[in-house]
Amino acid sequence: MVRNILAKISAPVRGLHQAAYLLAGLTLASQILALLRDRIFAHAFGAGTVLDLYYAAFKIPDLVFALVVSLVSAYVLIPRLSKLLKAGDQDEARRLISQTASFLFIFGGIFCALVAIFAPLFLFRLFPVFAAPQYAGQFILLARILLIQPILLGLSSILSSVTQLERRFFLFALSPVLYNLGIILGTIFLYPTYGLVGIGMGVVGGALLHVLLHIPVVMRARLLPRPVFPSPRFLWPIFRDSVPRSLALAMGSLTTLLLIALASRQGEGGVAVFTLAGNLEAVPLSLIGAAYATAAFPVMAEQVSSAKFDAFKETVTAAARHIIFWSSVITVLTIVLRAHIVRIVLGSGRFDWNDTRLTAAILAVLVVGLLAQSLILLCARAFYAAGKSWNPLFVQLADCGISVLISYGFLKLAMLYPMVRYFMESLLRIGDVGGSSVLFIALGATIGQLIMGLAALITLRTVAPGVARSLSRPLFEGLGAAILGGAASYGVLSFMGALAPLTRLATVFTEGIIAGIVGLTVAGVVLALLENQEFRDLKASLQKLTSSKALLPFAPIHDRQDT
Repeated sequence: MVRNILAKISAPVRGLHQAAYLLAGLTLASQILALLRDRIFAHAFGAGTVLDLYYAAFKIPDLVFALVVSLVSAYVLIPRLSKLLKAGDQDEARRLISQTASFLFIFGGIFCALVAIFAPLFLFRLFPVFAAPQYAGQFILLARILLIQPILLGLSSILSSVTQLERRFFLFALSPVLYNLGIILGTIFLYPTYGLVGIGMGVVGGALLHVLLHIPVVMRARLLPRPVFPSPRFLWPIFRDSVPRSLALAMGSLTTLLLIALASRQGEGGVAVFTLAGNLEAVPLSLIGAAYATAAFPVMAEQVSSAKFDAFKETVTAAARHIIFWSSVITVLTIVLRAHIVRIVLGSGRFDWNDTRLTAAILAVLVVGLLAQSLILLCARAFYAAGKSWNPLFVQLADCGISVLISYGFLKLAMLYPMVRYFMESLLRIGDVGGSSVLFIALGATIGQLIMGLAALITLRTVAPGVARSLSRPLFEGLGAAILGGAASYGVLSFMGALAPLTRLATVFTEGIIAGIVGLTVAGVVLALLENQEFRDLKASLQKLTSSKALLPFAPIHDRQDT
């Protein structure tokens, strides 16, 4: 029985939509654990200094990952491994994985050690409020412990290139679940003894589990890396192609770091509410944008390597249409149900009603950029698969400048002209809540994402001409259905709110569920009446999810070796 279960969860999934929905399902499990983690944080600490410290310390390892670890990530390795394994060059494929893993441990480890040594010099400049004696020691120690995480996640990324080529999407999506589980266990069992350092230890433990899950697949494919001294000549072509992506990721991480630094200057809890709202918005982003981009990437890489450019364009178009389909509905419903979502997920313990309202307002602003973020992810994967890695860098570079400058400009504008702040506070019903200036940081980030999402679609024509023009109808249908569904949800909330105030969790949950079901039902009916293609694909894909029939044939690595 155990063997059958293991065989089932490690079985390959080949269809694009089936893989995307499977990834979305397991990503949902990971995100549920992430939300449970955030609920534990909110319950224990509220939107205060402890969470500000934790989230601020986490941004440095994220930047390190982007600068160093992403040089040898799966997105660079998958196209190369695909070509080598198709040619039957098993030894060269293993050499590729061994060289990249060794580089990560040696040079990545040295870089992390240097960052750990000099951490106080730049951390206290970015976050001067945490330089106070009561915070400084914990802050620096936590940041140093978290620097172990990028190395482990980088190794996991290298090994996951095999997992993805094998179409073992269940295992690929399960690793973040274990990662979040490690953080939760660290929070529950280690924090009471070691404080914030205990949570950092949980993060490292979760990252280790993230790595271990891929090892059986890599061993079965006979591609387990062995220690070698990295060869600059061998690695140079990889670095040449991956530098644009690494810099693009670094710009994304730098944008977040600078926005968090701005939030830390808006008073206690600014970093916490901004990050918690961002984590909530990351749930649909992971379920929609990341799931489709991840499922489509190896397919697109194979199509480009086989010179099937029409099929490549069809894959990009199909993924983009489904991203629009889901993002439109989720965005509108999240805006309508924002307070219910935040209260259900985070409303416990020290996370009071004012924290809920402010976090909900920020979530409403951030989720407006969901569609743009998802399309940026897909467009980036399309460019990487096509071997053109500079476009995503230019998008992220522009996004960093635009988002940070607009955020800073809005903060100044709200300070100079209080009516601007009053307008936003009234619009989102937080006029009597302190710390609302963080809202303008979220607004700047969202505007930057919208601009860059449009730019990504426009430039996509260089590798997939005609895709952007083909998305107008699904965008119109998706937004139309979403607005009607959102209006129905809002009507239900207004009616039920007059019957029972939001004073108990059961009431909040019941109202949110009923309003959400009504909104989704109305949106579904509208899409069905419009004969929306993505709505029909959804029903067909759910029926085929458990089927073994492959839509896009691609033999597993071990099968190719035997033949």
